[in-house]
Amino acid sequence: MRVTLTGATGFVGSHILTELREHGHEVTALVRDPDQADSVAARGATPIVVDLYDRPAAVGLLRGADGAIHTASPGDETSANLDSAVADAAIEALAGTGKPYLHISGLWIYGDNTSISEESPPNPPPLVVWKEPIERRVVDAKQMRGVVIVSSVAYGDGGGGIPGLLLASPRDADGNLIMLGTGQQHWSTVHVADLANFFRRVLENDSARGRYVIGNGLNPTVAELTEAAAVAAEATGAAPGSDDEARARLGDYFAELLLLDQGTFAARARDQFGWYPTHPGLVDEFRHGSYRSS
Repeated sequence: MRVTLTGATGFVGSHILTELREHGHEVTALVRDPDQADSVAARGATPIVVDLYDRPAAVGLLRGADGAIHTASPGDETSANLDSAVADAAIEALAGTGKPYLHISGLWIYGDNTSISEESPPNPPPLVVWKEPIERRVVDAKQMRGVVIVSSVAYGDGGGGIPGLLLASPRDADGNLIMLGTGQQHWSTVHVADLANFFRRVLENDSARGRYVIGNGLNPTVAELTEAAAVAAEATGAAPGSDDEARARLGDYFAELLLLDQGTFAARARDQFGWYPTHPGLVDEFRHGSYRSS
């Protein structure tokens, strides 16, 4: 397939690019600048420098593809505008064609829930409340195979923003990493290569449409994760923090996301596609894998 991909230089998007190229797909990577173009070209994609807010240009590029994947995110206050612009361009370009458009989301939109499924009602905290209306436009688009892939916290290959946040946790007087909150909240996680594998499966399967919740099913506590991160960071250990400390460290809105108690088994992905995670969990990755400095 000829696939148009946004975010190809990002953590998730770069792994999707690798997965697609390894399975014979042609990838056109929409990038912001020539430096990014050189990076994706070296990895086998055809780069096109484009402003994703330029609706006619984005529509033209998406219309010429067999399918499209959107993972780009500035990670700031402009994220909602970018997601909306790309989703609307994809709907204009692909509605009526039956072609697939895959749009990434995150599990935080479900709020506190330790058994999240596709049928769970959204309960988004303020920082991500804008996501669900955009995603509804994608899955409701007529005669387009609109798919929203709701990812758990992605990790692996020594990268990912949230694993990095744990590794850089402040330390107490005894050299322990301070947990976010009491550490009793659970996080759902997924190795980025397993996530990329699921994106490819959905792209290739004509029956795939709607929402898919993705996680490896381990759902460790933040205490378990921080204790393992302490091994990778060569800290003394890990010590509980408090909700107030987390808010002071990260700000109220972002802390609220990381204090959520969440979990999923990703049953629909397993049942419909036979998708199963094949990589170690984040606790093992911290203790024995790619996050170890030695």
